[in-house]
Amino acid sequence: MNQSSPKFSFFQGLLFGGAIAALTASTLISPSLSPRVNAELENSPKALVDEVWQLANKEFVDRNFNQVEWLKVRQDLLSKDYASYDEAYREIRKALRLLGDPYTRFLAPQEFEVLTSQTSGELSGVGIRIDFDQQKRYLMVVEPIENSPAWEAGIEKGDLILKINGKNTSLMTVEQASEEIRGEVGTNVDLQISRLSGEVIDFTLTRTQIELPSVSYTLKRENQLKIGYIKLDEFSSHAAEQMKDAIEDLSLQNPSAFVLDLRGNPGGLLFASVDIARMWMDNGEIVSTVDSQRGERSFSANRTALTDLPLVVLVDGNSASASEILAGALKDNKRATIVGSQTYGKGTVQSLHTLSNGSGLAVTISRYFPPSGININHHGITPDIALNLSQDEQLNLQVNPSLVATQSDPQYLRAISFIYNSHIGQASNTNVPVSIRQ
Repeated sequence: MNQSSPKFSFFQGLLFGGAIAALTASTLISPSLSPRVNAELENSPKALVDEVWQLANKEFVDRNFNQVEWLKVRQDLLSKDYASYDEAYREIRKALRLLGDPYTRFLAPQEFEVLTSQTSGELSGVGIRIDFDQQKRYLMVVEPIENSPAWEAGIEKGDLILKINGKNTSLMTVEQASEEIRGEVGTNVDLQISRLSGEVIDFTLTRTQIELPSVSYTLKRENQLKIGYIKLDEFSSHAAEQMKDAIEDLSLQNPSAFVLDLRGNPGGLLFASVDIARMWMDNGEIVSTVDSQRGERSFSANRTALTDLPLVVLVDGNSASASEILAGALKDNKRATIVGSQTYGKGTVQSLHTLSNGSGLAVTISRYFPPSGININHHGITPDIALNLSQDEQLNLQVNPSLVATQSDPQYLRAISFIYNSHIGQASNTNVPVSIRQ
């Protein structure tokens, strides 16, 4: 099966309750080294190289190391001289590729900072989501995050960003603009904004720590149904509490059923997926993990479900990792009906480590299995109701995200049809009055 690689957020080192720790080579070295080599390792790029080797040697799930002579790899690495950290980074990446695991990888300090912001669900900034407006050829505010400096200052959805700190944005990419806006907590950023009315306004905003929303939700009225629609973008450290708020708020509005949208969700933290599964399930196994050091561990529901209303889960080829844990648990326990296309197929768990110079290392430490026991790695989870989108349909939803979960979204419509015919239509012996592609 051909797959495009989704933007993965690796599980942090929280699988068995440990924190992300800064480790030094001296605490991990097991093979003996000569005094000369030990001296060379102190505070040098070579020290970082051995730090990475030691972590992979200790934690990598495949104890045969992909049939590579891993000790010889270390000897080769330490026999070289490294003129800079960049040179060490190249050799580290080359060595890790020998393990044959795309998820065991090294991250330079800037890459590691971005990743930890994603998994923590926080970053330092002013609280705006931005995108590039293809028609107006300017950066545009998609939305201000509630209670953020941008939201409190009155920045609005649809505002065009003309300048950031006096720099014209016409030639900036979204990534460059985001980098310019982010910064140290307590410092200021100047934005020049153009309103739809043509008014130009200057804002000076103070950066703060922003909690990123992983969950968005709304109550949708679909003919006779009231649908609690929840979109989960990522399993960050704040995702579970945000999901709890969404379920409880929607439940107060007396929905007929829920639709949980995991399409495009690349995953995140293991414990976030377990906690969220427990909000939907009262009983049953959620996931089991197997590694070479700790053996097998299982996670189960604990009678803390927040609702027992009908549930449909939407998935696609970019629903991966923690998304597959959640979808697999709900499917195998017959708690939800899965609608969409085959999921990505990532059945491994990573531990994320902070290294001594601020870079990071993700190491595959275990494999996970849904309650069925099926190995989903490279296979994915098969929906109960398979419905693949055409390229035109995918492009339409991608270019016009406001059409997601509307009459222009075939997978969402199929979910509504199923809910109606299974839980409402049975009582009235009628079919849902919407156009559905079967």
